[in-house]
Amino acid sequence: MSFSDLPDVKPGSHITLNYRLALADGTLIVNTFDDHPATLLLGAGHLAPPLENIVRGLPAGHHSTFRLAASDAFGERNPDLVQRIALATLRENGMTGDDFAPGDLVEFHAPDGTSYAGVLKELGETSAVFDFNHPLAGKEVEFEVQIIAVL
Repeated sequence: MSFSDLPDVKPGSHITLNYRLALADGTLIVNTFDDHPATLLLGAGHLAPPLENIVRGLPAGHHSTFRLAASDAFGERNPDLVQRIALATLRENGMTGDDFAPGDLVEFHAPDGTSYAGVLKELGETSAVFDFNHPLAGKEVEFEVQIIAVL
């Protein structure tokens, strides 16, 4: 049996795979090769969209490593996504009583029901600075993937 006889990954596929995501300098982000493979539904948000795009169309049995420029991975850093927010605004949106420290990832809820997260960079007496860029924005990454099964 050849790869061409095996099903390809497509939106809605349940796939079992091993994957490794690392920065270009080798700093490891996640690695399932050392433990247990992951099983996920493609399109359900378990993998970041750029990684889903790579996996889409690959057959069971495929094993490759891909190097992605920042613009093709998690995007370039956008300085406009670093924002100062008044502590009064945070309290108005239900974020009272929380003890935040720089480096914390804080989830925000928008009026339309969506949520987004920002990393607290600086906490002052009247305001806080949050970075809403993806933590891997601006970084080249390496993505190794081995498709074990496609259902």
